[in-house]
Amino acid sequence: MILNDANVDLAFQGFKTIYTDAYTNAPAHYSKVAMTVASGNRQETYGWLGQFPQLREWLDGERVIKDLEAHSFTILNRKFESTVDIRREDFEDDRLGLLKPMFAEMGHLARQHPDELIFGLLKDGFTTPCFDGQNYFDTEHQTPDADGNMVPVSNMADGTDAPWFLLDTSRAIRPLIWQARVDYTFDMVNRPNDERVFMTDKYLYGVRARVNAGFGLWQMAYASKQPLNLETYSSARAAMMELRGDKGRILGITPTTLVVPPSLEHQARLVLNTETSDGGGSNPWKNTAELIVTPYVTV
Repeated sequence: MILNDANVDLAFQGFKTIYTDAYTNAPAHYSKVAMTVASGNRQETYGWLGQFPQLREWLDGERVIKDLEAHSFTILNRKFESTVDIRREDFEDDRLGLLKPMFAEMGHLARQHPDELIFGLLKDGFTTPCFDGQNYFDTEHQTPDADGNMVPVSNMADGTDAPWFLLDTSRAIRPLIWQARVDYTFDMVNRPNDERVFMTDKYLYGVRARVNAGFGLWQMAYASKQPLNLETYSSARAAMMELRGDKGRILGITPTTLVVPPSLEHQARLVLNTETSDGGGSNPWKNTAELIVTPYVTV
C-alpha cells in the first residue's frame, strides 16, 4: 500500500466500520436494569435518592415538602481506554485484513463494558455503601415506621450459596444508575508527520469513554445467598413487595428481573420456565420475571 493521507484515512474508516458493527451487534443487558443519566460535569449528585414521592391526603395547611438533599449521593465519572498500535510495515505490506478481528473484538468489549460495571455493582453490593450509608444489600437499612420511629429493614437473605438478585426494573427510577459523560468513541493517531508516528513507526487506534455506574434505590433490589428454588424465589418476591417507605406505607415494588451467575442458570430456568413444580403441581412462578445470566455477578 502506498502510504499517503488518503490511504491512511481510508484504512481508519474501514477499522471504524468494523468496530462500529461489532459494537452494535454485541449483546448487552445493562440498560434493562439501570437508568441512563447523561452527565454534564465531572460528577453528578443525586439528591433525590431515598425519596419515594408518595401522595398524602391534604386536609388543611400547607403542602409537606420533601427535602431532596436528605440523602445525597455523588457519582464521579471515570475515564476508560483501550489502545492498540499498528506498525507502518503492516500498511506497506497490505496486512490490514489480518487486523480486522482485533477491531471487531475492541467494539465487542466496549459494548459489554457497561455490563461489567453495572452487574459488578450487584456482586459488590454486600460490602459497598449506597446513599444511606449502609451497604447496598444490608439487613439494617433505616426506615421510619408509621409512628416515625426508625426501624431496620432488610433487602437481602444471607447464606453461603452463590448470590442471585431480584430487581424491580418497571419504573423510571431503577435499582442502578449508568452515568455517561462521554460515550465510547473510536479515534486514531495516524498522520505520518505526527511526532509519535515519526519516532515509533506505529499508528495508534483506540477507544475512550468517561462513564461510571452507581447504586440507585436499594428498595428496588433484593439479594439472596440461599439456594435458588421455588421457595426462596417466592420468599424474595414477597419480601420486596412488602417493603414499606416513610410512615410505613407500602412502596408498591414489583419484582420483574432475576439476575444470576452462569452457575445458577439451570436453577433459574427451572424456577421461571418449567410448567410443573417438584411436587407435580403447576409452577406458579413461571414467567414471573425476565432472566439475565451474566458472569459479572460471579463471586
